[in-house]
Amino acid sequence: MASSITTLPNTQRLALQVDQQLGDFHLAAELDLPAAGVSGLFGPSGSGKTSLLRLIAGLEKPKQGIMTLGGQTLLDTQKGIFVPPHRRRIGVVFQEARLFPHYRVRGNLTYGMRSLAPQRFDEIVELLGIEALLERMPGMLSGGEARRVAIGRALLSEPQLLLMDEPLTGLDGARKDELLRYITRLTQQVDIPVIYVSHDAKEITDIADHLVVLKAGQVRASDKLGALLQRFDLTHELGGFDAASLLEGIVVAHDEAYGLTHLALDNEHQLVLPGTSAPMGSRIRVRILARDIALALTPPANTSYRNQLNATISDFAILPEAPYTVELHLRIGTFVLRARLTRKSWDEMGLKQGMQVTALIRSVSFNAL
Repeated sequence: MASSITTLPNTQRLALQVDQQLGDFHLAAELDLPAAGVSGLFGPSGSGKTSLLRLIAGLEKPKQGIMTLGGQTLLDTQKGIFVPPHRRRIGVVFQEARLFPHYRVRGNLTYGMRSLAPQRFDEIVELLGIEALLERMPGMLSGGEARRVAIGRALLSEPQLLLMDEPLTGLDGARKDELLRYITRLTQQVDIPVIYVSHDAKEITDIADHLVVLKAGQVRASDKLGALLQRFDLTHELGGFDAASLLEGIVVAHDEAYGLTHLALDNEHQLVLPGTSAPMGSRIRVRILARDIALALTPPANTSYRNQLNATISDFAILPEAPYTVELHLRIGTFVLRARLTRKSWDEMGLKQGMQVTALIRSVSFNAL
């Protein structure tokens, strides 16, 4: 395997080419990930997610490979370079918290803390909501609390990159949702890239900006999450995901009388959401499922649909695994929505590429950014 990665600027960008044989399993991956935000690593069990994470952390050494982070070469097998895990400045949060049982929470947090990190101690403790836990022993923590402490310990090591290996595994629904909210808030406020491993599509959709799809040890796709959710050819690989569109908008008005919030997607298009406490001017990410979009040939009157957008059918496909439905791309100003309808509706309405329609949006889910 050629070891040729273009020299990167001195940022936290991670680039790698690795080749590893693990018994009968062959991992061969090439990635160039963003220098900020969350990159979700998604794929079924056995696709190579954790194996790739261990190579990045330096817990395993590939047969061949090259890897750079922030302009530093962490691995180059041809040149005999292999930076050990403790010198990589990569924080790792495993599925289990792995706290030191004989240290209190405070001791676990400060273990391995770098010289500059004390300035951030209070900030990270507050961010993770663990102020009341500092004097507890690990055995007195719930699963979600222990994971938050483990995340804090990783951050206080001042990493250039944070790896999270299915951190919600084993938690019940309420604890899982609570920790996901903390992690989402965290990833929006820390200024380092995060690689988040999960086989749960909802987790990835809620938290990731970029998505890497692994299949049988190979990178099937790597791009912005919203872009991959629009791709018809990835529908099968993204079977755990609901086909959806991810958009971002700015809060421009609150209708207090009816409990509604108005979100500007661009200069011409707005969505009406259930009322939120998001301040004016703040950004919100919205998720619109393909199945929650209906089409009309003309804007309907006297309807309960609050969100009606004029659109053009820019592309469509009939997928082999779903021959009785039609997947659509709807161009609306500067953005695209993915929609789905039955073959019967497509034929009866006489729809075709380039046609003008009205998109009727049944519901929208959203997260404040």
